[in-house]
Amino acid sequence: MANNLILDKLEGVATRFDEVSQLITEPDIISDMKLFIKLNKEYKELLPIIDAYKKYKNVLSNIKNAKDILVTEKDPEMREMAKMEIDELLATVDPLEEKIKLLLIPKDPQDEKNAIVEIRAGAGGDEASIFAGDLYRMYLKYCETKGWKTEISRSTEGTSGGFKEIVINVSGKGVYGILKYESGVHRVQRVPQTETQGRVHTSASSVAVLPEAEEFDVEIRPEDIRKDTYCSSGPGGQSVNTTYSAVRLTHAPTGIVVTCQDQKSQLKNLDKAMKELRNRLYTIEYEKYLSEISTQRKTMVSSGDRSAKIRTYNYPQGRVTDHRINLTMYNLQGIINGDIDEIIEKLSIAENAERLKDAAVKS
Repeated sequence: MANNLILDKLEGVATRFDEVSQLITEPDIISDMKLFIKLNKEYKELLPIIDAYKKYKNVLSNIKNAKDILVTEKDPEMREMAKMEIDELLATVDPLEEKIKLLLIPKDPQDEKNAIVEIRAGAGGDEASIFAGDLYRMYLKYCETKGWKTEISRSTEGTSGGFKEIVINVSGKGVYGILKYESGVHRVQRVPQTETQGRVHTSASSVAVLPEAEEFDVEIRPEDIRKDTYCSSGPGGQSVNTTYSAVRLTHAPTGIVVTCQDQKSQLKNLDKAMKELRNRLYTIEYEKYLSEISTQRKTMVSSGDRSAKIRTYNYPQGRVTDHRINLTMYNLQGIINGDIDEIIEKLSIAENAERLKDAAVKS
């Protein structure tokens, strides 16, 4: 019965895959860039399901053939070989079905996007800023191991080191889907550099990970934007204070103001400012979505909830605890040096289990 239900769903996916495969070759679709990108993305997302479908059908077909041999074959050796084949094939059915069930659950469409990582010092004064700097370096090293590209969007340094705020853009394959688990409040317990009595203090920094908006994600009407230009300030060579290269954009409907002056060219500053405006408008809507799913999944924390403590880094005991899945690891130095793969993997497994459970209830 389970086989039939899964096959019915897979056949529906296969039908849609055939439709999309045909659509992306049609001239009318190719000329509509927004629709073409959307369908091309759907095609890539359906491919793993189709591959699993073919493998699953092949396994079921081979089981049926082997059972037919048991019914019709008289030769003991052939019958024994058929029994062995059935046992081997049956052992692959359950794992395949679990994989397919997971593949059939709609993915977060944002998972494949680049990410914006915002780290802000919270409670704890100078020590919180120093810890925010530690988190920044942790993510920087992690991104290096993944081969991802990072770029600082903006930053404000702390008075005793670290950062009061730092925002980095991370680009690469499936960045947001991996880093999204880092959103929330990270807490550190250690003796601060500023502490003379050797007492352990608790400080915190918040991390917000958001998907980077693509050009077609947000529609910005030109008439809704007021553009102002002015002379850049700070380092930048001869063009500083002599040309109107800096750009300020004001989005009338929301009141959002974005400025950019770190490029020598006004066009480059405008392009960068538009990108940030697009991201900020997209974030407003996406945070509403995050708030909804965070009530259902403990592995996800709304980026807007700055009080959601997700992880504690305890230096005296060399311990890191992720409170969402009650995971404790005694590899603090490795983790703070960017070795966070195991934590993210366990969070991903926990989320997948929640998604499967949710899908089972709905079905």
